[in-house]
This record gives sequence, C-alpha cells and structure tokens, in this order.
Amino acid sequence: MVELTRAAPAALRVRVRGLSVTPPGAARPVLSGVDLDVPAGQRVLLAGPSGSGKSTLLRALAGVVEEGPGGEPAATGEVLVGGEGARPGVAGLLLQDPQDAVVATTAGRDTAFGPENLALAREEVWRRVARAHAAARFTAGREREVVTLSGGERQRLALAGVLALAPGLLLLDEPTSMLDAPTADAVRAAVLEAADGRTLVVVDHDLAGWAPHVDRVVLLGRDGRPAADGPPGRVLAVGAGGGAGDGELWLPGAPDPAPADVPAGLLAPRPRVGGDALVGEGLGLVRRRRGLRPAAPATVLTGVDVAVPTGRVTPLTGASGSGKSSLLGVLAGLTRPTAGDLRAAAALAARLRPQPWRWRSRELAARAGWVPQTPEHAFVRPSVRAEAAATAAALGLGADRSDALLELLGLAHRADVDPFRLSGGEQRRLALAGALAAGPAVLLADEPTVGQDRRTWSVVVGLLRAAARDGAAVVVSSHDDRLLGAVDPAGTAAVHLDAGRRVGGHRVAGPPARTPAGAVGAGRAS
Repeated sequence: MVELTRAAPAALRVRVRGLSVTPPGAARPVLSGVDLDVPAGQRVLLAGPSGSGKSTLLRALAGVVEEGPGGEPAATGEVLVGGEGARPGVAGLLLQDPQDAVVATTAGRDTAFGPENLALAREEVWRRVARAHAAARFTAGREREVVTLSGGERQRLALAGVLALAPGLLLLDEPTSMLDAPTADAVRAAVLEAADGRTLVVVDHDLAGWAPHVDRVVLLGRDGRPAADGPPGRVLAVGAGGGAGDGELWLPGAPDPAPADVPAGLLAPRPRVGGDALVGEGLGLVRRRRGLRPAAPATVLTGVDVAVPTGRVTPLTGASGSGKSSLLGVLAGLTRPTAGDLRAAAALAARLRPQPWRWRSRELAARAGWVPQTPEHAFVRPSVRAEAAATAAALGLGADRSDALLELLGLAHRADVDPFRLSGGEQRRLALAGALAAGPAVLLADEPTVGQDRRTWSVVVGLLRAAARDGAAVVVSSHDDRLLGAVDPAGTAAVHLDAGRRVGGHRVAGPPARTPAGAVGAGRAS
C-alpha cells in the first residue's frame, strides 16, 4: 500500500447553502441555489451533462471562484469547509486541464511546490513527492521536464501535486479523462486509496468506473441545480428511467449512442484531395530539452511510417506517453520531424513545397484543421461566435458553416460568451467547430471526446465521420474505445504507437466492459 496518510488532517465536512454562481459575461447562473451537505469522510461522485456547472461547484468548494470585472462577487450563498468559509489552501483541487496546475520546470519541483508552501522540512517535502508520484502512477521521474510530458502524464503529475498536500478534502475534476483504460483503472484505485480517511468529491463522466466505490452520487441538471442526490444505485436508476439526465449520462449498461447525423456536404473540404493526403516515411522526433540544467534529448518518435487517406478516419492509438500527440503535431505541419520525410499530395500542396512544416501559417490554415488536446491553445477571439469563425474569416470565407456547427454542437446559446468561460467539454467542441468551419482537407483532432456527455459525444463523433464522408482526411488521437469503434468498426485503420514506434495494426475490440445496470449497489463496501 502506498503511504500518503501520515500527518494528514482530519476529513472535512462540506456545507453549501443557496450557492449561485454567474461567471463574468454569462447571461444566467451556471449554478443556481445549490444546497449540499457532505459529511466528513464521505465519497461523492458529482455527475451531469457537459456545461451543468460541475467544475464550477468544485472551484467554489476550493474557494477559488473568480470575481466579476468590477470586483463584484460572481458567487452568492454560503460555502463552509470544515466549519469555516471556503478558501484557497484548505482543499486539494485537481483542475480539469492539468496544464493549469503547472508551476515549475521539472516534475519533482512541481510536486514539491505545495508541501514547500506548508513550510515542511526538506526531507519531508521530498518524501511526500516520492509517495505522491507513486500513488498517482507517475513514472517519468523527478528530473523530467514538464514541457516534455504527454497530456496523460501531466494529468498524473497534477494529481500527484494534490496528493502531496495530504488535504482533508480532495476535489478532483476528471482525474482519468486523458488516460488509457489500464492506467485509468490504476489511477482510480490510487485515488480511492489516498482518499481513505478524507472527504472526496470527484467529477467524472465515467459513472460505471466510480459508482461502485462511492457513497453517493449528486447529479446536476442543465439548470445548475441538483436533479438527483443519493446512493449510486438509486440515482443511476433515476437517470436510466429518464427522470434525470435525459439521455445525456454515461449510465452503466447503457448501449453506446449512435453518431449524430450531419447534413451531407456541410463539411466538404477546400481543396478536394484524392488518395493519400499525407505520407510519412521513417518519421522521427527528438526534442531538445531546454532547462536550467543540461538534460539528454528526448526521443519521442522513431521510424514511423504512416499514410493518411482521404475519405476515412485514421485513429492514432497507444498508451499515455506513446507519442500520439507528437505524431499528430508532425502530421499537422506544426512540428518539423528530425528524421524521415512527410509529404503532402500534389493537390493538397498546390504549388507549395510538399513538406507541410515548410508552409506559412495561412497556407496551413487553408488546408488543415487542428483540434489541440488543450483547446484554449486554439483560442484567439473574444467570443464563441467570433472564435468559431476566426479561421474562416481570416481566409475570406463566410460564417454560414461556423454558425451551423455551433448549432449542432450545442453552443449557439453561448455565442456571446468568452471562450475561456466555457466548461472543458464546451471548449473542446468550440475548438472542433473552429477547425471545421474553414473546410479543411485534413482534420487532426487530439482527444476530442474528453469531457463530453452522451449527447455531445454523439455530435462530435458524427462530425468526425461526416468530415471523412464529405472527402476530408481525418486523423484522431484518442483513448476513447467508443470513439475508436465508431470511426473504425473493423479495427483495421488505426496507427498504434508504443514508446514512439509504430507497432503494426491495432484492432479495436470494442468498448470496455460495463457494470450491468442492476449491479450498481448503494455505495462502496464497508
């Protein structure tokens, strides 16, 4: 057993009365009149559709809800943690985007930041770092530079930073969303072990994974109010009966949703390209680490051969840290390979040099759509509507397609909101809308279904398939077995990576086993 309990504070009780939160720029509250009591030591799963206020509630419990532009409070009501007003430093908060938690250059220094601020002795700080890295299954090492980590590795590092604080209240927002299934299972087990003797509130769309291990499920509705609250079996039965969730929850035992229908021709690419849009031979990538201390270069990709055909979806699969995002960046022309060659089809290059990494930004934007793993990296405009149309507008195209995409993706009612005020799932959908609006001949999407409920997942997957149907070459990096099964049912198109090398074909075996609907009990075993 990994020890993280030494010198831990007592579990904290949470009490919320009349909590309403209206983020700056929002027309209505994200949370509205929420009342909640969580006894000390209880384990709670917070669920609900994308955009229902789950992340906002966690921030309120951590005491980090921001003020309005004039200094007026964005939140009203009362939040007590351990009998006192919620304030930073009392709870351990894992944010939905692990990049937001990075505070240091190396992994060890990043995890040590919290314990150092508790004024602990140096020996105890580094003992906590070692225990936290072990508990979070972070194996990259203390000296690893954070900028070289994959999204899943950063997620585990951020979790380690929370566990190193040994707080009496753990607040975790989608702690396993960017991890492959075996790693997600291991991290979930580590979280539950670390939560022993503490209060735990976890946000996750994976109800089947968490429900058997928690005491209670709180389901938020789209109006920002609790729609159901109680033992897991009872709440999930309410959702399965249509009393809450309205088909949006990933309920145990429920069949996978069908990809949404998308009007034919909506995503027709400009220009049209036949055959293989991109061909890579012997692609290699070595990252030169830049830090205060010399470090050996990191080999990320080695000898990867890949062809990206038009008219189909090519999945990139592999464990967290296997090089999927790096390969996607090379294919997108954003990263120059350090070995091998990547060439675009003549119809795609159209009088340009054949290597995409040689193209100017405008030339890339006219040919390729990019959906990054961290969606905020794509945002350049002050409103959702302007952001969705940004690339199309820069290329002299109209906004008809972007408006249609916002409607399909459930973002039309948020058109005037600052993109940085959206939930994580909404931000990913906005990044997809912006990438598709200009009609790219090549679409490259990194973990596009993270943070989506059943309904929005259906639309995202439907758009990926429709882009290929309309003639684009689509490449998607993902750990989502449901997505992989929907875009590559035969399991023959995937490019599977292991430690930066292509290891042959990868057959999708289908979604992971699920707990039957009637098998979820009242809570964790005593």
